[in-house]
Amino acid sequence: MLLDQLAAFAACAILAGLAVFQGALIGGARLGRFAWGGQHDVLPAKLRAGSALSIVLYALFGYAALAEAGMAPLLGSETVTSIFMWVLTAYFALGVIMNGISRSKPERLVMTPTALVLTVLYLILAIG
Repeated sequence: MLLDQLAAFAACAILAGLAVFQGALIGGARLGRFAWGGQHDVLPAKLRAGSALSIVLYALFGYAALAEAGMAPLLGSETVTSIFMWVLTAYFALGVIMNGISRSKPERLVMTPTALVLTVLYLILAIG
């Protein structure tokens, strides 16, 4: 198996885990200290809506990873998919910074390394 395929599978696995986590937040799980700045133990309605949107975005991000690795149809064209990989790499790198400066220690300890791993995986895909 090629490195880009491994990176795509790993990214999809992490994104699937994050989607389950966001689903738990939507369902009222007392895990809010790990997300959205950690200000709420149970998320209010607006942040639950944000979690729902996150799940949709994670699906798109995962699909894009699979497309870049040649395991799904491209997002329009090779150029569009390639550009999207760089955009996602930057997005996850920004996530490293934002989670790293969170006031929530649990969010810093869990989500910062998660975002870092996703940054590296999408960088592998972007360079690939």
